[in-house]
Amino acid sequence: MNTQKAAFILSAAAPAAFIDDGKPSVVFAGRSNVGKSSVINCLLQRRNFARVGSTPGKTVQVNYFLVDGCYFVDLPGYGYARVSGEERRRWGDLMESFFSAGERITLGVLIVDARHEPTADDVTMAEYFKAADRPFVVVANKLDKLKKSEIEPNMKRIREKLDLPADVEIIGMSCLKSTGREELLKRIEKSV
Repeated sequence: MNTQKAAFILSAAAPAAFIDDGKPSVVFAGRSNVGKSSVINCLLQRRNFARVGSTPGKTVQVNYFLVDGCYFVDLPGYGYARVSGEERRRWGDLMESFFSAGERITLGVLIVDARHEPTADDVTMAEYFKAADRPFVVVANKLDKLKKSEIEPNMKRIREKLDLPADVEIIGMSCLKSTGREELLKRIEKSV
């Protein structure tokens, strides 16, 4: 995959704008402030391709990037406390619509914080991917903030909390050090 061939396509604020043109789609999901944009930027080896929001919870659309004939789909972040109840419902409706057509997902990438136990919202997102019956991987981001002795127990805790099937891989990643970049890129290439 030539990650230099990348372009922003559109932001979909409603299901009618979702792209369904048969191209493979890698769907990135994670809570606000977990580093979704940073993971996409790390994969593409670009600094500000996917915008890193200054305020968590600001991405409220489904953002589509075309990368060498494959969509990278950046879903809105979830779990930010200062978002209104109405905004949470809107997000929930948008996700229900997106995942109701599971065939639009070639590979899911659920990004969690390697330092902490997954949240209830992370568990819900893992359930969305499982219910869509599409392959997905979990990226444990911010690996550089852990001591070596903490990595394996944290990975085990993530697997247990998300109740991951044995075939769902967990990839430890640090965007700061590009740790896990090649592993995730190979997994994406294998899927598309």
